[in-house]
Amino acid sequence: MTATASLLEFNDVHVHFPIRQGLFKREVGRIRAVNGVSFDIKRGQAFGLVGESGCGKSTVARAALKLEEPTSGSIRYAGEHVSLLVGPAMVKYRRKMQAVFQDPFSSLNPRQKAGQIIAEPIRVHGLKPPSQIKAEVHRLLDLCGLPTRFEGLYPHEMSGGQRQRIGIARALAMNPELIVADEAVSALDVSIQAQIITLLEDLQRELGLTYLFIGHDLSVVRHICDHVAVMYLGRIVESAPSEELFSNPTHPYTRALIDAVPNPDPAVEAGRHVEPLAGEVPSPANPPSGCVFHPRCPLATDRCRTQSPDLQTIEPNHDVACWNSPQAKATPTTAQRNLT
Repeated sequence: MTATASLLEFNDVHVHFPIRQGLFKREVGRIRAVNGVSFDIKRGQAFGLVGESGCGKSTVARAALKLEEPTSGSIRYAGEHVSLLVGPAMVKYRRKMQAVFQDPFSSLNPRQKAGQIIAEPIRVHGLKPPSQIKAEVHRLLDLCGLPTRFEGLYPHEMSGGQRQRIGIARALAMNPELIVADEAVSALDVSIQAQIITLLEDLQRELGLTYLFIGHDLSVVRHICDHVAVMYLGRIVESAPSEELFSNPTHPYTRALIDAVPNPDPAVEAGRHVEPLAGEVPSPANPPSGCVFHPRCPLATDRCRTQSPDLQTIEPNHDVACWNSPQAKATPTTAQRNLT
């Protein structure tokens, strides 16, 4: 499906969590989980968000789902400010955006059978008459590659891949436009991952879905996503079409992530020399000055230690936040232009 109009837009979004101490719970600091994130997801696109654990990916997902309120910045869905949605408009928004979570066991009610889990959102939102709900549950099970007998099984009676298919069927019950897949295959065996990825791709083609796909397995993200953004310590440091990003990584952090992926050819892997990143990820409660990556960057200069780089366009749709990128030009990104 051709990606055209914007569906989800983040404009300079910050999400901070207060650190409170003492008897009166005074605020003594802040966790800067998301620190000025901007991106634009087109309709029909599979947009990937990658980075190390703790970089803010899941907080971005929760902000998109309106489970966390941004400290500042704006989130638009189909042109509407999400923060302004209340009442019926909020219910309508909930239907259009659904989530598939990382752990298919903890995200399903262990006291409900699969049929009840899938039927519940249909019943609560009144999407089908009671007499048609059972048939709709069967349709969704079939759509997700499960026989109808699974409606009578509890989550503990299924494998991890089967539980994740139930989670996908539950998300599809609302007939959404966008699905947030937060590490949706990382808890599964490799062979099962391939099946779920194929299912997600088939559903995107059949239903015209848009994905915000969050993960840390770069091979999975490269396979399923059209466009990929790389996050580090609450900020996007590089964003590009998938093939462009993996064939021409520009930011030192992006290059380090890609270099860390083993080559499937043993001969090639034996001849590779990978220089691991030095140090640890800084705390989001006390991020470094300047470029957040400079304490671990082999290219860092004095400017990197004092000035924070903005995303700059170096190729069409390819943006990078790095003072020392050989291709960087002082061209503002689309998101930056929208903010001015």
